[in-house]
Amino acid sequence: MSVDENKQRGIELFAKMLGDESSAATRESWEKIAPDLENYITGFVFGDVWSRPGLDLRTKSLVTIATVAATGRTLALELNIRMALRNGATREEIVETLLQLAPYAGFPAAWEALAMARKVFDDTDS
Repeated sequence: MSVDENKQRGIELFAKMLGDESSAATRESWEKIAPDLENYITGFVFGDVWSRPGLDLRTKSLVTIATVAATGRTLALELNIRMALRNGATREEIVETLLQLAPYAGFPAAWEALAMARKVFDDTDS
């Protein structure tokens, strides 16, 4: 598959997981910082990795939430919680995923991640 095909597949998948407006705005913010970053994320992360058939999008979202929360990546955490909700994860599953972090990544990591989840849930409700 060509680079252009991967990028197009990534654009389409990202829009499906975040919504057309939000995904376009997020991609634009990456392009403003570094166009290559947007190309890598769209083409490789979404076009290659997220598009793989081995796991469903809901499971990939929960794994990604755990990873970015454990590593303290708050911007990625917020984005991935939003995508997880669109990928079929429930709020309860997201909370349980984050609670599972406490003994492995530390209670502060779980606490901060749960605070971000609350923010996203509140934003979604309003």
